[in-house]
Amino acid sequence: MGNNLDASRARSIFETRRSRRDFLRGAAGGAAALGMGGLLGGLDQQPAGAETGPQATKGSKPRHGGTIHLGSTGGSSSDTLDANNAVNNLDFARSPQLYECLLEWDSNAQPVLGLAEELTPNKDATEWTIRVKKGIEFHNGKELTSDDVIFTFQRIVKNDFSGASILAYVDVKNLRKVDRYTLAAPTYHPFSIMDIAVVGEGEMSIVPVGYDPKKPVGTGAFKYESFTPGVQSTFTRNPNYWRSGQPYVDEVVITDYTDETSQDNALLAGDITCADQLSAPSIATLRAGGVSVDVWKGPGWIPFTMRVDTPPFNDVNVRQALRLVIDRTTMREVVYGGYGWIGNDIFGITDPEYDHAIPQRHQDIDRAKYLLKKAGKEKLTTTLVTAPIHAGAESMATVLKEQAALAGITINLKVLTDDGFFVEYLKWAFSQDWWDGYPYLSQVAYSMVPTAPWDETHWPKSPEYPRYASLYTEALKTLDKAKQKDIVHEMMEIDWNYGGYIIPVFNPVIAAQSSKLDGVVFQRTATPWINYYFRTLWFKS
Repeated sequence: MGNNLDASRARSIFETRRSRRDFLRGAAGGAAALGMGGLLGGLDQQPAGAETGPQATKGSKPRHGGTIHLGSTGGSSSDTLDANNAVNNLDFARSPQLYECLLEWDSNAQPVLGLAEELTPNKDATEWTIRVKKGIEFHNGKELTSDDVIFTFQRIVKNDFSGASILAYVDVKNLRKVDRYTLAAPTYHPFSIMDIAVVGEGEMSIVPVGYDPKKPVGTGAFKYESFTPGVQSTFTRNPNYWRSGQPYVDEVVITDYTDETSQDNALLAGDITCADQLSAPSIATLRAGGVSVDVWKGPGWIPFTMRVDTPPFNDVNVRQALRLVIDRTTMREVVYGGYGWIGNDIFGITDPEYDHAIPQRHQDIDRAKYLLKKAGKEKLTTTLVTAPIHAGAESMATVLKEQAALAGITINLKVLTDDGFFVEYLKWAFSQDWWDGYPYLSQVAYSMVPTAPWDETHWPKSPEYPRYASLYTEALKTLDKAKQKDIVHEMMEIDWNYGGYIIPVFNPVIAAQSSKLDGVVFQRTATPWINYYFRTLWFKS
């Protein structure tokens, strides 16, 4: 089907990119940069915009005591405490209380050492040395060792949890224990992104040998107390936590609310300490009531997903037409109050490998109509499946419906509940999802390859996939970041020209907390309080 869309235009863009890349490679002199801060640095070069919130810790001296009560949305009866099988928003909020990873994100969305003391590749990235810190205890008193890392990786792959996709290059059957705290991780092929592959509580959290999710044990700052799926969970202070002085509070309670209005009311009444998943209309109301509200840009995104193997979206002309009907500035204003980055249908906005030189896509109704006519779909009617899966998702669907009508496209909205949405969403031809915003190459592992757990666009069935897959393999082979960046840019060009994602906006993060809660810092992550790290917060005296 019409995969020759704008062939001359695409070739022109590609050649421009190639010439620019050749120049940049020469200017860089082929230099390679490897290290924990290198991959996700350079955030200050990203586009600026309206943001509010603390620029540094608010300043009171940390003190112990009290209960942090988070009110959130997006939970369901299928909620889990499994350290490696988180799915919805509440799962990912609970996990960092109980569990930790070898590496974790800092406030600038850069990977830093967590449980690991060392993560080092050999010269061709075909084997990594992983060493954990000594003296870290699980909640049951057992010391963390290399055996637990081996067990965790093998558990993830054996159960085919989401992290199995990112570990597909690791030969987990042949992980070797070097000593009590060190292991060697061989890979099937060169695997240069192990440092970002092992980040992510809820997916890559380290658990002890013999772990039972019904009796959850981790190394986290808080211990399991109680859990009712879709309702509430309670965690109490870990007295043997390895980070000096932390956690500061005695307890964390997480409650699932049905809607944002209920969250706002609970905050204003003082029934909860903090709330996430908020939208722009809540800002003024909460601030007027004395609640602190922070807003920042992050890498999170709520895409429209088009299956490239299913009519009418198997025709690239239809996919591009739908991308062109969107007025992205208006959508950002209507849904997010003007906050957040404008999207360009390519994920990974905060990754320094993101190609900001690819032309920004704008609304072009005439061209959208031309492409629909070219595809024989002038009066296209389709169904978009949506649900309240993340702040702004349903509103984005409504705005798309209205804007698409300008090009003669009729979009019927099928609105589901949170409970039912993720059961079958990979089957739908036209739907939505939400992502916290992984670096580009790790996101590819989660949604763009045959082993991906969430292959929502069915991208491997696209005619362009073989070239894309070869580029991905090439990118994973190199430790030369300049070369890897060139490869990623070519992958992004394919995304922009042929992909199945519509990414109009990178949604802002809007979170609120009581004015009595301190320790909140400015951040660039896709989740509030860095990554729900309530261990770092305290109450003012």
